[in-house]
Amino acid sequence: MANLNIGGQSDDAFYRYKMPKLVSKIEGKGNGIKTVIPNMSDIARALCRPSTYPTKYFGCELGAQVKCDEKTDRYIVNGAHDAAKLQQLLNGFIQKFVLCPSCGNPETDIIVDKSSTIQMYCNACGRRNKGENIHKLATYIVKNPPVNSAYGKKGKGEKGDKADKKSKKNGASTPVEEEEEDKDDDFTKKIKEEAAAIPDADNYQSALGDDWSVDTSAEGAAARMRELEGSVKTQMTLDDDEDENGDGENPYELFGIFLEENPKATDAEILAEAEELGITTKSRAVTVLIQCIFTDDMAREIKIRTPLLRKFVINEKNQKALLGGMERVLITSKTLMMKAPLILKAFYDNDILEEDVILRWGEKPSKKYVSRDEAKDVRTRVEPFLRWLAEAEEDDSEEESDEE
Repeated sequence: MANLNIGGQSDDAFYRYKMPKLVSKIEGKGNGIKTVIPNMSDIARALCRPSTYPTKYFGCELGAQVKCDEKTDRYIVNGAHDAAKLQQLLNGFIQKFVLCPSCGNPETDIIVDKSSTIQMYCNACGRRNKGENIHKLATYIVKNPPVNSAYGKKGKGEKGDKADKKSKKNGASTPVEEEEEDKDDDFTKKIKEEAAAIPDADNYQSALGDDWSVDTSAEGAAARMRELEGSVKTQMTLDDDEDENGDGENPYELFGIFLEENPKATDAEILAEAEELGITTKSRAVTVLIQCIFTDDMAREIKIRTPLLRKFVINEKNQKALLGGMERVLITSKTLMMKAPLILKAFYDNDILEEDVILRWGEKPSKKYVSRDEAKDVRTRVEPFLRWLAEAEEDDSEEESDEE
């Protein structure tokens, strides 16, 4: 079976981190059609994540029901989906829930802390970063944390707390005591037993076990950080929309969690939460808001939410952020994608988006919020409205010329 580089390093034939190429098998007919992924457990093992995580991610992204049966090693996504599309979605999962935000390596452990926030500890560079907490999969991960997490399923405990304190002091996380790492759970034992049966298992095991890196000491981490200094500094630089609050928490993640946990929150409550976090006028807050407050009846709900949206969308930058959030929402639902022209028109009719901003957005697909192909799909879907808007603008210009 062909292997792929984890994280999209396709141009490096000697890249260390490999995973099997995703295989899909379509079964059934009509309403009972489904897609089976026979090698999902192999893929998950290579990523050092439970098989349910990428499977549930597919369900979130495709708006489809999934079935995960770990006893029979059978993972199913409802509907017919080709392997290429699922592989593309898997790459998105890897970007969000596997790769280290600091150094880009997949040598990470997912940790769910006491505040139910997903953290990612990197064994390569020693950094501990906030994970993806806004995506729908995050809710599932918080309720079903990985049992092979560095801190265990039920929280950190005393040793984890000490590691956290030392981490905050040094600016990087410290692995737990070696005696804790030696306590293998059933999931880890299964991985080691299966890896031991594979030829050249030593190298393969190093990519699967708890200790991925050669040297995880403070000195080793510091040396790697010096080598990566230029790129890491660039990636870790925060713009105005990514500032953390005084407690080191990301306000946008907190805002997204609030919206997900309070789907019936009133406009006043949402605005109060944003004001408390100090992000009401920030463009990234607009993107988070758009992704969390709408359902499949989005075209009608926009009018209801207009007073709230006008509090957040106060300039052109925020309008662009709204369009980016809209793109992310549309690609997750076939129902919404079919209604895309009506949704964009609703934003325009309610004076939330300006005509020239919409037209400039429609001219060139951007991969800032979604992949370039997905951005093209969205613009193709709303092309009738963009064409109508452009023709209306031309008519207005001609009338103004005639009047002059």
